This record gives sequence, structure tokens and C-alpha cells, in this order.
Amino acid sequence: MNMSAKMEQEEVLRVKLEMLRREHRDLDEAIEALQDRAAADMLTLKRLKKQKLALKDKITQLQDRILPDIIA
Repeated sequence: MNMSAKMEQEEVLRVKLEMLRREHRDLDEAIEALQDRAAADMLTLKRLKKQKLALKDKITQLQDRILPDIIA
């Protein structure tokens, strides 16, 4: 893979990473708003939290692809 293609692929990964981070923040806000309501739907809360956790895993995977650990 040439340097240009590698840089382009990394840029695509960075854009995906930012989209996932935004979605994670949005879920966090939705969870907080739902918890603030007196009659919070516990099943919905559980699903949102599970979705948020899955997003966090995807974010971590993308971060590792962009900046792999270097053992010194």
C-alpha cells in the first residue's frame, strides 16, 4: 500500500472515530435525560447503556487501528 492510500485510509478511520464519539456523547445525554425523569423506563435505559458500551468498544478498536501500541 502506498503512502497516499495509507494516509487516506487513516483519515477515513479518524472520521469514523469522530462520528462514533459524537454518537456516544448523544447516548450519554439521552441516558442522563431519561434518568432525570421520574418515570424512567428501566428497559430503555438498559438498552441505551448497552448500546453506549458497544460504541465505546468500537471507539477503542478504531483508536488502536489508528495509533497501535508500540512496545518499547
